[in-house]
Amino acid sequence: MTDSLLPILILLSTAVFAVVIFRLLRLPPMLGYLLSGVLIGPHALGWIPDNEETRHLAEFGVVFLMFSIGLEFSLPKLVTMKRIVFGFGTLQVVISIVIVMAIAWLLNLDWRVGLVIGGALAMSSTAIVIKMLSERLELNTLHGRQVIGVLLFQDLAVIPLLIVIPALATSFENESIEYGNVLAAAALKALAVLTLILFFGQRLMRPWFHVVAQQKSSELFVLNVLLITLGLAWLTELAGLSLALGAFLAGMLISETEYRYQVEDDIKPFRDILLGLFFVTIGMLLDIQVVIDNFLWVAVILTGLIILKIILITGLSRLFGTQPNTALRTGMSLAQGGEFGFVLLAQATMHGLIDNAILQPVLAAMVLSMLLAPFMIEYSERVIQRFYTSEWMQRAMEITTIAAQTIAEQNHVIICGYGRSGQNLSRLLEQESVPFIALDLDPRRIHEAKMAGEAVVYGDAARKEVLIAAGVLRAKVLVVSYADTVSALKILNHVRILRPELTVVVRTRDDSDIDLLKEAGATEVVAEILEGSLMLASHALMFMDVSTGRILRRIRQTREQRYSLFRGFYYGVTDESDEGHERLLPRLLTITITPGAAAVSKTLGELCLPDLSVEVTAVRRRNIRGLLPSDETRLEAGDVVVLRGTQENLAAAEIRLMQG
Repeated sequence: MTDSLLPILILLSTAVFAVVIFRLLRLPPMLGYLLSGVLIGPHALGWIPDNEETRHLAEFGVVFLMFSIGLEFSLPKLVTMKRIVFGFGTLQVVISIVIVMAIAWLLNLDWRVGLVIGGALAMSSTAIVIKMLSERLELNTLHGRQVIGVLLFQDLAVIPLLIVIPALATSFENESIEYGNVLAAAALKALAVLTLILFFGQRLMRPWFHVVAQQKSSELFVLNVLLITLGLAWLTELAGLSLALGAFLAGMLISETEYRYQVEDDIKPFRDILLGLFFVTIGMLLDIQVVIDNFLWVAVILTGLIILKIILITGLSRLFGTQPNTALRTGMSLAQGGEFGFVLLAQATMHGLIDNAILQPVLAAMVLSMLLAPFMIEYSERVIQRFYTSEWMQRAMEITTIAAQTIAEQNHVIICGYGRSGQNLSRLLEQESVPFIALDLDPRRIHEAKMAGEAVVYGDAARKEVLIAAGVLRAKVLVVSYADTVSALKILNHVRILRPELTVVVRTRDDSDIDLLKEAGATEVVAEILEGSLMLASHALMFMDVSTGRILRRIRQTREQRYSLFRGFYYGVTDESDEGHERLLPRLLTITITPGAAAVSKTLGELCLPDLSVEVTAVRRRNIRGLLPSDETRLEAGDVVVLRGTQENLAAAEIRLMQG
């Protein structure tokens, strides 16, 4: 027992320390897992043996990785991005593989080795790129959409490559004929399994999940997800395909139900732990001595990988009509290796397709490229601003857009931040016919709000020129609607310089920064937790027959004293934030009804969206914002429907509107 437990303890302790260090350095934890594997693997300290049991556990990591990708796979999203996904993405993967196969031919390597390495190097890191773009609020920018489209096709391209690799591992005397037959048989087998699973799965998945969900047992729900994931993975392996393909199909089927978000939350602990183990085992494949002996080859592959991918992706982006600065951003974002590259190399190694002497430099170059990826994305702005003057023009255009929208406004309200609080404030102002302009940095939120006819523009309120363009010199009130003290202090500093007499209302989370914000020039500071306490107290006092005048005086007095009565509280374990509660809050979603969608020509009454606990708040048609839509409102192609509900209910409503 002790002997079997020791390797697990070594693996866990090394992984924990490595991930802590990488998180402190603000680098992806995946790289910590990779380096842990390198350190404790058979080619370095030798603490963990490279045996069948370890590889089987790692294969489960691949299963959950593919399941997660399938879960995020959305047919409506694929349709709306089909030009980028199947045009841009296809060209990127195919040309990358062809280039590597040509290089392999020049080096007298087997064409199968070139195909596998080309497929591996064509992939980019979904985990690193999506995380970086999300933190920089760039997922819904033009280059962000191109990046997502290419990554989506790369995820899809792994499926045929996983089918092809086992077929390539078979050797024949007459290669040209036999390989064609084997690949054709593999393709037909895959098509048959896909048709069977998708045809019956689509009809069974949602009703079955309804039955499980009605039992109101979280353990049963998780067990059901594990059963479906591993069961379909087993079926595809039984058919001579891969475990990963079945897991991808399981995720894809569940993504078409309203339970996808719940599943995503529940499966995350299993996925992250097993994925970590997978990357540790990939690191264990890396032989540092071989890498050192072939350092020149590692440097050549690393340099070639980054430069060729930047040139290829930038060129393809230009071919699809984007500006040079946007194309270069896309190229620099996708220039690294990716997780699925490791999956393909692991499969090829398991089937004996790649020699260790070739595998080691490629593995090392991919790991190093992923280490460099966060820095390349972070500093891409400086590179682009240095080489493209149009970037400065774009900044100027943003300022011009804001100024054009506010040039005729006087005594208006500037709302800094268009999150939930900012949106609620804007609705009240709209009810009172008070003019306002909202500034926000989330392109997706702005896009959806503008489609619904809201007065919101892209702009960083912490920049002086943005505030001037928004009319801070003519405004009557400025409201900072998000709880970020650092950003609020920057805004207050600009206001103090530009127009110190302007009324500024600042939102903060609690009482910790009230004095600091007041001293910086805030007219009023609204602490949301303390204001909630005031409202609770006022309602309680009202039911205790305390007069309304006395309650209002007490509220006013508490505010004037900067909530001194409420300062400090006894902290307990229940004060820990609940990470999942946001999913249960009602939110807004805008959906464009595309030609061929199930909702076209149907009335809102026929769609029965209230049955899903979803409310239609507005319908916008031909740039005319609808007011109070009724059950008789008939939807047309091109309509923009604004829905309100929880995340799961909105997902179900989107399925009903788009797919029926």
